[in-house]
Amino acid sequence: ILNDDIMARFRRRTCIILLLFILFICSIMMALKTLRPDRAGFGDPFGLGLLPELQQRTVLLDSKQNSLNRAQGDTVTRVSNLHSSAVNTMKASISPVKKLEEELSSPNYNFHIFYYTWYGNPQFDGKYIHWNHPLLPHWDPKIANNYPKGRHNPPEDIGANFYPELGSYSSKDPTVIEAHMKQMRSASTGVIVLSWYPPGMADENGEPTDDLVPVVLDHAHKYNLKVTFHIEPYKDRDDRSMYHNVKYIIDRYGSHPAFYRHKTSTGRLLPMFYVYDSYVTIPEIWANLLTVSGSQSIRNTPYDALFIALLVEERHKHDIHRSGFDGMYTYFATNGFSYGSSHHNWASLKAFCDSNNLMFIPSVGPGYIDTSIRPWNNHNTRNRVNGKYYETAFSAALLVRPEIISITSFNEWHEGTQIEKAVPKRTGQVVYLDYKPHKPNVYLELTQKWSEKYRKEQEQWLM
Repeated sequence: ILNDDIMARFRRRTCIILLLFILFICSIMMALKTLRPDRAGFGDPFGLGLLPELQQRTVLLDSKQNSLNRAQGDTVTRVSNLHSSAVNTMKASISPVKKLEEELSSPNYNFHIFYYTWYGNPQFDGKYIHWNHPLLPHWDPKIANNYPKGRHNPPEDIGANFYPELGSYSSKDPTVIEAHMKQMRSASTGVIVLSWYPPGMADENGEPTDDLVPVVLDHAHKYNLKVTFHIEPYKDRDDRSMYHNVKYIIDRYGSHPAFYRHKTSTGRLLPMFYVYDSYVTIPEIWANLLTVSGSQSIRNTPYDALFIALLVEERHKHDIHRSGFDGMYTYFATNGFSYGSSHHNWASLKAFCDSNNLMFIPSVGPGYIDTSIRPWNNHNTRNRVNGKYYETAFSAALLVRPEIISITSFNEWHEGTQIEKAVPKRTGQVVYLDYKPHKPNVYLELTQKWSEKYRKEQEQWLM
């Protein structure tokens, strides 16, 4: 009797356990059924009310992708086993590129975005570079004494007011470069304006980065992006060294399929160079390089190109014209900081350029904050206002109908102009800014939205 009682209890316990296991399996299956794999990894596109075109495009892409998947499935079932190895080889080499083209917006080669490869970390560089940026003192010692000194201490404390989704990354990390290219392509930009110093040279807080150019070009080509050069104010930059360095860039990188060439109104395909702080050099020196009669003239040679000067003050427009430059850009993302960066001046600058056969390339940015490295510069901060500041800048740029719009920037984290993905982060000493209530990719999606709007408006301008 005792044994029968024990066996009965054992059977009951076994049945209960089995029933609970079955219920557990059923609940998992129901949960899996409700998942939406097409969005589970990335979430819904940000602010569909703000981006109605994106919502419509997402629905269309979903239906196209479903049709494509069905067609591919039918095709695969009909493929002979004799061809399976060839199919697998093709999938490995072609499918990823094809998939990228289907998933990402087409590049807009009239959207140029400033890009920096000066970041480093111990894993790839043996130390932190740029993330440990020093706090820059004010030029007035009396004011400087009121602010902290020293430098940042990564990875928790970095020289930025926002924190990257990729962390305190190295620009040499191939996975970082890959992620950056995908982000820029998803934003429908087309041309990367790469910050560049001559071989062996760098900014005062960085290390030489010219050896990274081939890697950037290769990754850019994978995403059908182009690369042009943002020539920084290196030591002893003048007409002779510029000729030498332009020749170096074109000879070394000009044959790469990702090297950018701009089609002019006369049908010529020419490289383009943005020249940062061009106003530091007097017009007479630039004229030696950039005018046909100049002593170091690059015009009508194999190294001729379009040279775009930085305009800061109003008087610079006359200097730029006298120097022989082909156009001007405004760079700074702070509306009102300089004459060139003030949106209300863009119409008159565009008119001046039109009357003097120059290109006008306004620079738009999502906001500005550099108090992590210039703690005394709070008056130049421009709040992002959840994307409204960025959209206002784009709207102002489109009003003047420019041939090209430049974006400041993809990843200038020190000045808070980045559109790269950022995430919320809090440490014991620092609370970083973030893109909430929106997602980390909000500024990429806004850029893509305005790229499409710009394309449509350009079509109307040409009609």
